[in-house]
Amino acid sequence: MRLVSQALLLWFVIFLFFFVATTTLSLAQGQNAPTDGAGLFKAKCAMCHGPDGAGKTPMGQKLNIRDLHSAEVQKQSNAELSQMIAQGKSKMPAFRKTLRAGQIKLLVAHIRELGKK
Repeated sequence: MRLVSQALLLWFVIFLFFFVATTTLSLAQGQNAPTDGAGLFKAKCAMCHGPDGAGKTPMGQKLNIRDLHSAEVQKQSNAELSQMIAQGKSKMPAFRKTLRAGQIKLLVAHIRELGKK
């Protein structure tokens, strides 16, 4: 019985260590995240969508990513764009676990600005 108690204690300590480590890492990443739409876009989206949103990056062309300036993208409502960013779509990853709702709103506003260019 004592061996079982020691094993449970060891598992609890390991779990607690990983919980604290991942929580600390998550908080640190949130504190270092950009606070404006352009900065968030550069950090989270530009790798595929390109710095101008045209999707003309190697990854964007490989995945056939839509140009964010296009009428097809710009006609979507803010709610639809927010949902797509949060939940992902097709090969686009979901960002609901790494971005807060306010950050997603900043990204949507930045996408709207790209549509004006």
